[in-house]
Amino acid sequence: MKPLLLLFPFLAQAALSFMVPEKEKDPQFWRLQAQETLQRALTLQKLNTNVAKNVILFLGDGMGISTVTAARILKGQLEQRTGEETILEMDRFPFVALSKTYNTNAQVPDSAGTATAYLCGVKANEGTLGVSAAVTRSQCNTTAGNEVTSILKWAKAAGKSVGIVTTTRVNHATPSAAYAHSADRDWYSDNEMPPEALQQGCKDIAHQLFENIPDIEVIMGGGRKYMFPKNASDVEYPDEEKYRGTRLDNRNLVQEWKDAKPKDKNALYLWNRTGLMELDPAKVDYLLGLFEPIDMMYELNRNHQTDPSLTEMVTVAIQMLQKNPRGFFLLVEGGRIDHGHHEGKAKMALHEAVEMDRAIGKAGVLTSSEDTLTVVTADHSHVFTFGGYTPRGNSIFALAPMQSDIDKKPFTSILYGNGPGYKMVDGGRENISTVNFTDANYQAQSAVPLRMETHGGEDVAVFAKGPMAHLLHGVHEQNYIPHAMAYAACIGENREHCRSGTPGSRAGSVSLISAIFSVLLLQVLF
Repeated sequence: MKPLLLLFPFLAQAALSFMVPEKEKDPQFWRLQAQETLQRALTLQKLNTNVAKNVILFLGDGMGISTVTAARILKGQLEQRTGEETILEMDRFPFVALSKTYNTNAQVPDSAGTATAYLCGVKANEGTLGVSAAVTRSQCNTTAGNEVTSILKWAKAAGKSVGIVTTTRVNHATPSAAYAHSADRDWYSDNEMPPEALQQGCKDIAHQLFENIPDIEVIMGGGRKYMFPKNASDVEYPDEEKYRGTRLDNRNLVQEWKDAKPKDKNALYLWNRTGLMELDPAKVDYLLGLFEPIDMMYELNRNHQTDPSLTEMVTVAIQMLQKNPRGFFLLVEGGRIDHGHHEGKAKMALHEAVEMDRAIGKAGVLTSSEDTLTVVTADHSHVFTFGGYTPRGNSIFALAPMQSDIDKKPFTSILYGNGPGYKMVDGGRENISTVNFTDANYQAQSAVPLRMETHGGEDVAVFAKGPMAHLLHGVHEQNYIPHAMAYAACIGENREHCRSGTPGSRAGSVSLISAIFSVLLLQVLF
């Protein structure tokens, strides 16, 4: 039995009209709010030009601007507010830019080519990882000599600690570009590779995770089954055939990872939340947490006893990485935002986005914007939208307050341009008042039938705070992002502006030069 207000949207609109806060009816409320915002904007004249000791990149996979807005409303409604006035953690960041997401061979991109751009600083072809556009997807013999390195590797070379946290498998497209060079994003293990690629010497992505940059301090996410021999039972789901090991080379990469660590270092492998929550960051040097055989569960489906949240993983990661006096680089991916959208399950996608925002807030508590550059962005958008003249406070998952003036049937505010939610009943559009459109697995209606919804091609937002965050403003090519972050942190190739690797050295250098100039000027004058 559905709530009355959901079945009769005009009643909902009338009821919600009483939800407008009394203070918002006073023009002075909005004037004061604008003046406060103006004063905050004026303080931005005092730019933070410190060297970024730490860099954190939050990547919401598929988190287009419409997703950000809808997640903002959902966050507020989960807190029993109307939602629209809510402030996301990323909304608090003082600098915002737009990123152009196209791949070198694709107007609407995929997550591998985009990851190569915002991690390696080079645009690439769709489906390829950590390589230039000279590489053709799935053709192993085009890879050699065309590899490109990532900001994670630049940070490691500068003596910083590094980490990867994701809600997908750790060898999925986004995290893989941080360490792998692959002609195909789907080469998760050797089991997924064609024989000719193996014969030509190409290595699967899971293998590269532990070989290319062997001393990554923190790795957390899913992807257990790609690390173990073919048909090896999974530790959590021993009777599930689909979760068994996949490796044809019969290698146990987890054991190899542990064996390769120095004997005087504590390398800890975990597969459930209990171990993570009991971990003492001060006593662990290397952490490998693989909490699911493939991707981690959606936040709405997560087993809170066995599976950690993104926020919990980020908390432990920062606590471990910040032990290094030289600082750290951390890549955090809210990867299942993308999966929810592909499946047409907006409720899954938006709850994933809200959880990532919680993780952003926690990272802000654990670090300081004086020495930590934090960037939040997306790799691409989706053909996800919401509209229909909904009233203030309308549930983000509810009906629009109007019916179609063509087929006289209701529709939800959330819709997709294409995807699995397309359904015809008796020659017409399904009447969704007959289904539970508030269910977490409900697939929102789409205009074009596809088994999987597609990415969108529009620009995505880039939010930045901390040292040199003002470098991220305006409209940029996506591959600019790691270059700006590296400049702020004095890592990579572009370090001429840096005097040392300590926070504040850039500003300190300017002050020192000014002082010397003043002394010389006084000597000349007097």
